[in-house]
Amino acid sequence: MSQTNPKVDAYLKRNERWQAEMAALRALLLECPLVEDLKWGVPCYTLDGKNVVLIHVFKDYCALLFHKGALMKDPDGVLIQQTENVQSARQIRFTGVDEIQRMQNLIKSYVHEAIEVEKAGLKVVHKSVSAFAVPEEFGTALAGDGALKAAFDALTPGRQRAYLLHFSSAKQSATRQARIEKCRPKIMEGKGLDD
Repeated sequence: MSQTNPKVDAYLKRNERWQAEMAALRALLLECPLVEDLKWGVPCYTLDGKNVVLIHVFKDYCALLFHKGALMKDPDGVLIQQTENVQSARQIRFTGVDEIQRMQNLIKSYVHEAIEVEKAGLKVVHKSVSAFAVPEEFGTALAGDGALKAAFDALTPGRQRAYLLHFSSAKQSATRQARIEKCRPKIMEGKGLDD
């Protein structure tokens, strides 16, 4: 059985929503050969320093998120792609402790498969930045400002994708333009959307 991490203890104590469900999931994960940590503010379970699965909560459900879930087999059809833009991670969602207890063998089998994926060194092949649409407003901004284009091109692919998705998700041109202008200083500083 893996050791508990005091940071996760503190997280569970202060997080009132889905507390019983998180405790049940934690107990299952601690039975696996993983190291418990707190990353991105949530309980994360690693193997040799590599992220395998984390527990996170939302308004309507509690979930296990498998970092390389796209590479896992899903014979029971329980893995969920959170949004169409999530390329690697997949979730199993829960709405009650009874559901977790009923699915505990299945959960363990999925965790063990995620461990095997990590041990095998498998990698998710992400879509290249060029596969994402560049909103017309941003394309115009890049064409008219060489410094902005150079700064954007210098960003990591993940940061570039985040900006493109953020700009594209606005329905109106005026909103896309406002987002571009608001983000321009961060892009020029080499920062990502959430930095």
